[in-house]
Amino acid sequence: MKQDHPDKGMVVLCRLFGKTRHAYYDALWRKENCLVKEDVIIQEVINIRKELPALGTRKLHYLLQHRLVSHKISIGRDYLFDLLAEHMLLIRRRKRKVITTDSRHWMRKYGNLIKSVSITRPEQIWVSDITYIRISNQWGYLSLITDAYSRKIMGYSFRNDLSAEGCIEALKMALNNRIYNEQLIHHSDRGSQYCSHQYVNLLLENKIAISMTENGDPYENALAERVNGIIKTEFNLYNNQLGFEQTNYVINKSINAYNSLRPHASCDYMTPDQAHFKSGKINKRWKNYNQNYNFEKATV
Repeated sequence: MKQDHPDKGMVVLCRLFGKTRHAYYDALWRKENCLVKEDVIIQEVINIRKELPALGTRKLHYLLQHRLVSHKISIGRDYLFDLLAEHMLLIRRRKRKVITTDSRHWMRKYGNLIKSVSITRPEQIWVSDITYIRISNQWGYLSLITDAYSRKIMGYSFRNDLSAEGCIEALKMALNNRIYNEQLIHHSDRGSQYCSHQYVNLLLENKIAISMTENGDPYENALAERVNGIIKTEFNLYNNQLGFEQTNYVINKSINAYNSLRPHASCDYMTPDQAHFKSGKINKRWKNYNQNYNFEKATV
């Protein structure tokens, strides 16, 4: 049976542009292959964000490198930024502020012990802070204690009031999760919760040195502030419309994912759980970037 002739119109068109039919079909194949590659990458991004819903692009790029090996796909960071921007998957950062600290009280305030301390091991310094989370038509308050070396959240408590009890619950959890028995400094702001008689006594009973910010400068407790932001922005707690119990469940799940799944640039892209078993200087994989995209910043 005589075969059909190739499309004469295509032959003429290719000749006009000085191309062969093979080059034309090769370009079509490359375009189709590129679309398949993009689909695979987007699907892997979606899979990662099921557990880490607002993870930034640089950390996504780090995690994707391992996942894409089986697909024989390699991508650069700028390519991923462009791809996510095209699919509207870049993360917009929000800035809101509710005052959770009242340092105008009569209780004793302590000096800043960590100004010039070099952090070389886990459980050398714990940083503490309270952040707000919207629940239904009111606010809830999350107390966090984070290890400054590993970035691991050691203890936390979510309550619907700003009493010292939430901070005490978080501290007790952190103490139960402690695995090293070396000297430890607890650093916080000068809020009444951290200066309360019960909280201070619990620290002293466990032979933990007490350190506090001195001038009300948030940079003196920047790491704690940063962890607050990660938990709220990357796990979609800014847009929370759930009740108290449901929000508490989401917080538990989010902190577990943060500790066990989220890589940190400040910890050589280890998770906090992994970094907590290290010691000595950890390579920091972040720097200041000149970006075309202003949605995200290089962070821990």
